[in-house]
Amino acid sequence: MIILLIIVCIAADQISKIWIASNTALHSVMIIRNFFYITYAENTGMAWSMLSGHQAFFCLAATVAIGVMLWYMIYKNPNRLTKISLALMIAGAAGNLADRLLLGYVRDFLHFFIFGYDFPIFNIADSCLTVGVILLILASFLEEKKHEQTRVEN
Repeated sequence: MIILLIIVCIAADQISKIWIASNTALHSVMIIRNFFYITYAENTGMAWSMLSGHQAFFCLAATVAIGVMLWYMIYKNPNRLTKISLALMIAGAAGNLADRLLLGYVRDFLHFFIFGYDFPIFNIADSCLTVGVILLILASFLEEKKHEQTRVEN
């Protein structure tokens, strides 16, 4: 199940990037006026294009992060929610790593204006990473509550 989640997320990310990148008519499309656009961008940095041009660093960091998360899932056998969160983060890191290794940049295309703020353009891999981090925080919180309850009962 967890491996399937990783594969599906990476596939959705790569297929969407290939589709948008190869379809120039989709490089700039309004979906919902003043809120959601498809805007194709090639990003050599990370969020907000910070540290642009440091591909070797990003590739190394992603590879190490993926390795650590896989090690943790295999050897620490965390709870289900933690496994799902790590799977999403692995898929997100792998999706963007594939772009960096094959193209030298990450393909972004989801572009939102939230309450007038021009949010940085992102992709499905970034979404997987973000949801994974949120779920990991939630899993940690729930695990701490469980341990607190156990201490009170003892």
